Amino acid sequence: MDKLWAMQVFARVVECGSFSRAAESLDIANATVTSSVRNLETYLGVTLLSRNTRTLRLTDEGSRFFDHCTDLLRRVEEAESSVREQNSAIQGQLRIESPVGFGKAVISPRLSAFSAEHPDLSIALRLTDHPEGLIESGTDVAIRIDSVSDADLVARPLYQAHYVACGTPALLEKIGHTAHPSELDPKVCLGIFGHSRFTPRKWSFEKEGESVEVVPDGKLHFNSSDALIQAALEDQGIIFVLDVFVNSFISSGQLVDLFPEWSTNGRTFFSVTPQARFVAPRTRAFIDFMMSTLDAQRRPAVTAQVKLRPGRDT
Repeated sequence: MDKLWAMQVFARVVECGSFSRAAESLDIANATVTSSVRNLETYLGVTLLSRNTRTLRLTDEGSRFFDHCTDLLRRVEEAESSVREQNSAIQGQLRIESPVGFGKAVISPRLSAFSAEHPDLSIALRLTDHPEGLIESGTDVAIRIDSVSDADLVARPLYQAHYVACGTPALLEKIGHTAHPSELDPKVCLGIFGHSRFTPRKWSFEKEGESVEVVPDGKLHFNSSDALIQAALEDQGIIFVLDVFVNSFISSGQLVDLFPEWSTNGRTFFSVTPQARFVAPRTRAFIDFMMSTLDAQRRPAVTAQVKLRPGRDT
């Protein structure tokens, strides 16, 4: 019996809370997972997992053994990585999960440069607005917004985004460039709405104690930032979106930030990794790369890593 492999399988079953999900994350058969855990229990002479058709829980012996397993597996990963780092080798497959909008606007345009820096690395990027468990899906690093429902993720802030009102130069020439948010005509404002509703969200601006709210009442509203931005680029109206999605358009002059001196609400984007796992060099390299390429002035002032507790998914 390969004891190290059996410990890895056992630890994954505990982390996933299921034999079948552990098998899926390891890309092996369910029967292989079951037999591996049984062989380990036979070898140790104890029951590690108490299970029936509905529940799976650690025994007292299993809980103690799991703590030792995770510590040992982390040390093995560290030993392997230290050898690879000495050879300056960042290799293998990096599995990334990201919200669709952030992935398209921020990650995808930068992957070519990151890949060029690490030619022995293959990259798999999954874009989804319905995040999965990192361990169950075999994800190395994921992007989350504001808060996450997973209790054991270590998060590092990547970007503090703020909403901006913007439109094309052609549209502004047609309707006139307003100097104050209160002068915006709601009829030329395109809105975005959330889940299970079709009512566009309000726009809020603040400056020196003054607050202004705008309720968009244009002809087009969407539940997608991509669609909203495309409509704006086609001169259909003024939009109010996170700057991270339109920075490139503003820099190129395709869109104009109408009220740069006014403050708006913000959203924080985090990179997250499993709390109990050693972070591989390829994952650290990707996070550092993203940090170095994003606008440092927008990054929230927090130190090192923070552990996110359960909260609202976004």
